[in-house]
Amino acid sequence: MTSQLPLEDDPRTDVLRNLQPLLVQRFGRIERTERERRAPEWVMVQGVIGARTRSEISNKAADRLLDKYGSWEAVAAAAPDELLAELATQTYPRIAAERLKACLTELVGRRGKVDLSHLTDMETSAAMDWLEQLPGIGRKVAAGVMNASTLNRRAIVLDSHHRRILQRVGLVPPKADTARAFDAIMPAMPPEWSGADYDEHHLLMKKVGQTWCRPAAPQCEPCAALTWCKTGTARVASR
Repeated sequence: MTSQLPLEDDPRTDVLRNLQPLLVQRFGRIERTERERRAPEWVMVQGVIGARTRSEISNKAADRLLDKYGSWEAVAAAAPDELLAELATQTYPRIAAERLKACLTELVGRRGKVDLSHLTDMETSAAMDWLEQLPGIGRKVAAGVMNASTLNRRAIVLDSHHRRILQRVGLVPPKADTARAFDAIMPAMPPEWSGADYDEHHLLMKKVGQTWCRPAAPQCEPCAALTWCKTGTARVASR
């Protein structure tokens, strides 16, 4: 993974700075308190099982697994059919079960238990590289572990909504996958933003994707990002 320092003269940085207060004005503050932050291991599990599934559903599934088995090591040792039954609420339960068992088993093999405490002393980029070596963990999940957990690092989480908006606005290449989009946008992130600011920005952008910038038939006129959006301004001008 490419590691670059934010560039203050990158014009995309001002776009992000100017867009943020407009999103807060529209949706309100979305701040995760310290009490709401989960352990990195929990965030990892939630991410691994969460493909194409609403966060609230995946949150409940992760909590349910830990409540039933008592530890992530016990989850790793559970029979595949048991995990499949417990993950029936996920959009792709069989894939979720297979990925989770593979990820936890590999982590136990590497660390002796389901433990990510060593990431605390690692630089963010190196920690994400380490995470991405585990089955079922791509750039989105790795960034989530670093940013949305108690680690609270400066790593932007890009789900399908967020990446789609960045592509339409023109802040990342139009065909970039999540890893490429991450590497493209990180240098443009405002250097004064904290890990919590990154987290709030992602949650606000997710709201934009759910409200206006949907995959099909986006509503460009009311969108808070229209001023800077190449796709939106072209669509509006053509009408």
